[in-house]
Amino acid sequence: MQITTKAIVLSSIKYGDTSLIVRAFTQSDGVKSYLLKGVLASKKAKIRPAYFLPLMQLEIVANHKNKGTLESIRDVKVSVPYQTMHTNIVKNSVVLFLAEMLGNSIQEQEQDESLFNYLEYAFQWMDVHKPSPNFHILFLLNLTKYLGFYPDTSYTNSSFFDLLEGSFCKTPSLNPLIQNENLENFKKFLGMDFEALQATQLTKSNRRELLKTVIEYYKLHVHGFREPKSLAVLNAVFT
Repeated sequence: MQITTKAIVLSSIKYGDTSLIVRAFTQSDGVKSYLLKGVLASKKAKIRPAYFLPLMQLEIVANHKNKGTLESIRDVKVSVPYQTMHTNIVKNSVVLFLAEMLGNSIQEQEQDESLFNYLEYAFQWMDVHKPSPNFHILFLLNLTKYLGFYPDTSYTNSSFFDLLEGSFCKTPSLNPLIQNENLENFKKFLGMDFEALQATQLTKSNRRELLKTVIEYYKLHVHGFREPKSLAVLNAVFT
């Protein structure tokens, strides 16, 4: 079936000498993988590799057979041209990290309009604002709303947050916990929107500790989750 849909690129890997396999989150059908035959062979080809940089927002015309095999793309255009996402070295490091996190976290092969709208808005916001060293933390915490494990914000005055249960607790359990200064930093981001980021200050060590905690939260709640390889690069950028 031929379909026209918006899509956000999650990953693009070389296949053979001339082709790409692109994984994207589509507005119409969730996660889809596409084989782009010969796209690396000709500089005059209508479909160019530059369209498939991480987190690019595209409009594609694709053939979806929906049989669990690689699909094909007939035509593509950029739906939202980024100004800084791939040219600013700080933002590009965040892009690589978030693309990897999304690739490890979004698994559904069905339409999810609210999740798609969130990703579309978040990346457009990031593109037009100054780089924030805390954007990725807020992005990942807010993403859990759409993945089904946003922290329960009842009892936020408690001394602990149980990562496995996803809720605050007054007494420690045997599960992984957030506590002390890390807990106070964690609470700063709950209910926050992107506009409040500039007023949020964390030290380098506090940011690393909080991000480590958020990744642990994903590990506990996303089946088959793998820690992103790009994390070390991201930490190096925000020194």
